[in-house]
Amino acid sequence: MCSVLVIGLGTAGLLFYKLQSNVTTAPLDGRVPNASGSGKSVEDTGSLQILILGTDTRAGKNSEYGTAEDSAGQGQSDVMLLMDISADNSRVSVTSFPRDLMVPIPDCVSVATGETVPGALLGQLNGALAAGPGCTVAAINDITGLTIDHFMLADFTAVKELSKALGGVEVCVDHAMYDVNGSFLKLPKGKSLVEGEQALAFLRTRHAFGDSGDLDRIKAQQYFLGSMVRKVKSEGTLTNLPKLYTLADVVTKNLTIDENLANVPAMIGVATRLAKIDLSKVSFVTVPNEPYSADINRVQLKEPQASQFFAALRQDADLSGAPSPSPPAAAPSGVASSKAPETQAPSAPPYDKSLQPISVVNATAIVGRSLELVQELAAAGFQSAWQAGDVPVQSKTQLLYGADMADVAADVAALFKLPASAVKSDPTVTGISLVVGADWASGKEFGKIVLPDDIVSSTAEQSGECMKVNPLYYTY
Repeated sequence: MCSVLVIGLGTAGLLFYKLQSNVTTAPLDGRVPNASGSGKSVEDTGSLQILILGTDTRAGKNSEYGTAEDSAGQGQSDVMLLMDISADNSRVSVTSFPRDLMVPIPDCVSVATGETVPGALLGQLNGALAAGPGCTVAAINDITGLTIDHFMLADFTAVKELSKALGGVEVCVDHAMYDVNGSFLKLPKGKSLVEGEQALAFLRTRHAFGDSGDLDRIKAQQYFLGSMVRKVKSEGTLTNLPKLYTLADVVTKNLTIDENLANVPAMIGVATRLAKIDLSKVSFVTVPNEPYSADINRVQLKEPQASQFFAALRQDADLSGAPSPSPPAAAPSGVASSKAPETQAPSAPPYDKSLQPISVVNATAIVGRSLELVQELAAAGFQSAWQAGDVPVQSKTQLLYGADMADVAADVAALFKLPASAVKSDPTVTGISLVVGADWASGKEFGKIVLPDDIVSSTAEQSGECMKVNPLYYTY
C-alpha cells in the first residue's frame, strides 16, 4: 500500500535538504548483534530490495482508528511488500507477505527501549515489528536468503495524505458494496476514484472482497498499487518537479526509513532505477503459501514453491519467464583456483572415483529428486554415490565435504556447476554430502531456475479487471 512512496520520495531527492527534517530513521538490521544469522551476506546480484511496511499503530495521528492500547508502539505490519528492482533496471517485482505467515522470528533489539525482544521458532511475521522495522527486515532476510537494502514504514495517515496528493486513485468493483462490519467501505458497481479515508478503507477491506480472507485483501492492495503506478506514469508525475515535491513532503511527514536511505545519493539512486521501467515489467506476486498445519487460520510457506521463488529472486530472475544467466561454478573455499578450470572436472584425478563415498540428500520436497543426480554421478565415474533419503525443505543447495575430500568436492562441484558459496568444509561429514535444496529443483546442472506456475498474479499494465465482491456484502 506504500510502494509508490519510493517514486515520490526518491525522485524529489534534490529537495532532500528541505525534506530531511520530516523523516524519522531506524536501523536497517534489528537483529541482536552477533546472534545466529547476523552478518549473513547471501545475495549480491546488483538488484535492489526495499521492504515497504504499513503499520496499524493507533498512536499519535492515527488515534482516531482506536486507542494506543489497541496497537501500542510500533504496531503490527499488516502490509509487507518487498520491492525488488532488477540489476539492469528493466523490471520490478512487488512481493506481498501475508500478515499471519508463520516463520522464525530472530531475537531483536527494540528501537524504543534498546532491550532485547526474544524471537520465536515460529511466530506471525507481522509481530516482528514490535521490536522495530529492522526486525522484520531480519526475519525476511532469513526466510528469503536475500540481503534487503532499505525499508520504508508508513502509517494510516501517510496513505490518506498520499492518495489526496495524487488526486485520487481509480478502483473498480464488480457489484455495489458496503463493508458494514469492517472498513466501512461503500462503493457503487464499476469504477470509482478514491482518496483519503475512502482510499484507506479500500486497502483495509477484507470481509467484502472474495472469500473474506487476508489473501483477498492482499489482492486488493496489489490492485490499488497497480492503478496508482499507472496514474503516476500516465500523468507525467515523474517529470513534474513541483508535484513530486508535494508528494515527497506529504510522504516524509508520516514515514520511517532506514538510516542508509536518508541521504541524497541513495534517494536519487532509487528514483533513477525506477524511472524508465515499463508497466508490463512491474509484477505483483504473493509468497506461495498454504494453511498452517497447526492452525488453519494462519498460513505457512508452501514448499517447494516458496523456496524456488526465493531462489529466483536471489538470482535476479525475470519472473515473466525469460532465462537468466547461470551463476559461475567455482572450487571450494581454500582450494587453489589454479587447480583446474572451474567448469570442467580434471581428466585424471589423483584418486579412484569409484571408491569415493557421496551421499545425495533430497531437501527439495520433490519426490525422487536425488535419483537423477546419483545416476549422473555414476555416469561420471562416482560409483559409490547413493540416495540418502528425504529431509525437510532447505532453500539452498550445499555440497559438504569431510577431511581430505576437498579435491573430490571440487570435482563434484565442477560436474554440477555448483557455485563456490554452496561448497563448504564440514568435519562432521564422512566423504561428501550433496544436500539438494529447492534452488535446484530440476536438471543436472545447478542454476536452472524453476518458477512456480502462475507466480505473477498481475502486472501494473493490467487495467480492465474489477475486484470481486463477496455476495454477503452486496448493496442494491
